[in-house]
Amino acid sequence: MLRLSQVSLIFACGTALLSDGYSNSIIGNVVTVLQAQFGDDVIDTNRSTILRSLTFAGTVLGMLTFGYLSDKVGRKFGMLTATGIIALFSFLSACSQGAHDSKTGLVAMLSAFRFLIGIGIGAEYPCGSVAASEQSEEEGIAKHSQHRWVALATNTMIDFGFVIGAFIPLVLLWIFGENHLNAVWRGSLGFGLLPALAVFIWRLRMEEPTRYKKDSMKHAKIPYLLIIKRYWVRLAAISIVWFLYDFITYPFGLYSSTIINSIVPPGSSLTIVLGWATVINLFYIPGTLIGAFVVDYLGAKNTLISGLLLQALFGFFMSGFYPELKHHVAGFAIVYGIFLSWGEFGPGNCTILIAAKAGPTAVRGQFYGMAAAIGKIGAFVGTWAFPPMIKAFGGSASDKGNSGPFFVGSGFAILSALITFFFIKPLSTDGMIKEDAEFRAYLEANGYDTSQMGLKDERVTNSSRDSVDEAEKGSDVLVSQL
Repeated sequence: MLRLSQVSLIFACGTALLSDGYSNSIIGNVVTVLQAQFGDDVIDTNRSTILRSLTFAGTVLGMLTFGYLSDKVGRKFGMLTATGIIALFSFLSACSQGAHDSKTGLVAMLSAFRFLIGIGIGAEYPCGSVAASEQSEEEGIAKHSQHRWVALATNTMIDFGFVIGAFIPLVLLWIFGENHLNAVWRGSLGFGLLPALAVFIWRLRMEEPTRYKKDSMKHAKIPYLLIIKRYWVRLAAISIVWFLYDFITYPFGLYSSTIINSIVPPGSSLTIVLGWATVINLFYIPGTLIGAFVVDYLGAKNTLISGLLLQALFGFFMSGFYPELKHHVAGFAIVYGIFLSWGEFGPGNCTILIAAKAGPTAVRGQFYGMAAAIGKIGAFVGTWAFPPMIKAFGGSASDKGNSGPFFVGSGFAILSALITFFFIKPLSTDGMIKEDAEFRAYLEANGYDTSQMGLKDERVTNSSRDSVDEAEKGSDVLVSQL
């Protein structure tokens, strides 16, 4: 019973990341629907790219801001604020309207709300993911499954968000038809309100994780120079790997419907395009699920490297055999899906896991927020680089234009594997407890007063426990003397 209760807390912390996957996935399909409704003149390449990428800009701001707030105000405050922002701006996104029914005004308003919802999504990473990782080392969680639950509660939730983000527009299209596309895209955006509200209620009665209570610097001055000196190499390596991974995975995920649209027969209905996009997104799920159950046995570092190398293998295959694959939509979708699946098996699960457990509790939110923000910059850069990359390889009408990005993505995957091998430290069981103990010793060796670390109540409790222990020891000595 205790274990079930502790596992549920891990999921309460991480499950809101489903909103991240949904919000980032939904906009790609919403753009496809908007282009069908208003035409390419209104939703041109530049506007569609802005809609896709503004969420990333807001997410970076949210990650950096709430990374600090997560450490100095609290994990629970950050998590509740994050879900509140996501719920509010999901609703407002669905209500977007231009002045005098202006289509360009509608796109501008939707773009603004996409940026603001990104702040809430960004806040989830250094608050929810970090709290989930800290809950994984609580009493009641089996030693051989500490990493698994974090992966399932974070990256798996993001991937389910991707699948739901592809499926909801398809369902709404079945319901309303292609003559009522306004209801399709508004309903798709508004649906993001529901998971955010559900998780908000779930989190209301949560407490701060034990690790945060014991080792935070909420009431202490953070010695940034000492922290940078100890952790900069580790942070840089994780950040670069995350940057390269998001550069690969987010553009491919966002443009899945666009890529499918380029290989299905001309004149195919929007239902067929969105249907194949849903099939492709489903391949995220086996990757993240298998990876989650493997990571405690192979280790996070080895799982990360394995996923990257296998993703590169399938990427090179797709790049080389694209002319043959494009004539077989089902075959293309399967190979493309496996390419995405290996990304979730390794880097999808393990970048979150390693970043959340590699730093000390005192600055874990900021450490994680920085790494995740650099990752999202990779997604932002990739989203903007994808169209020019296709054009540079020959355009979307050519084989090289559509296959070239797979070649580039595979090369980046191999580079990430090399960085991981040489610069990222393996995780261990109860690794955060050990890291916090070593961090305290490091600070004390450099003249920092660690007595102010931890929350006030926790310090009082520890002090009282120490007094009781001393009293008991004194009693034992007195008894032995008598």
